[in-house]
Amino acid sequence: VQLQASGGGLVRAGDSLRLSCAASGFTFSSYGMGWFRQAPGKEREFVASISWRGGRTDYADSVKGRFTISRDNAKNTVYLQMNSLKPEDTAVYYCGAKVYGVNLLDASTYQYWGQGTLVTVSS
Repeated sequence: VQLQASGGGLVRAGDSLRLSCAASGFTFSSYGMGWFRQAPGKEREFVASISWRGGRTDYADSVKGRFTISRDNAKNTVYLQMNSLKPEDTAVYYCGAKVYGVNLLDASTYQYWGQGTLVTVSS
């Protein structure tokens, strides 16, 4: 099982980034997917999630209206489009997978995790 996150980098406030998380080794279409982030000295927090069929998405209040999560089951990939980035979005972003997940906001219930990709937003 592998979740390979990519797309992070150093950007300026107001810029956009798109993160990708490529999955392999499990039946991707049967898993709800989530993005979480962890800033230095802080706990991992929920960012966004998408149900296994893609019919439901959820967002943290702090990113609602700026971030969009999507998935392509044919490519076994989940995306996080991040617009209007702010310095407080700086963190390592992790993707996770939860089988037939219905409550995707709780990181402790996920089965698989990627290695993370660093997003740094300068002011």
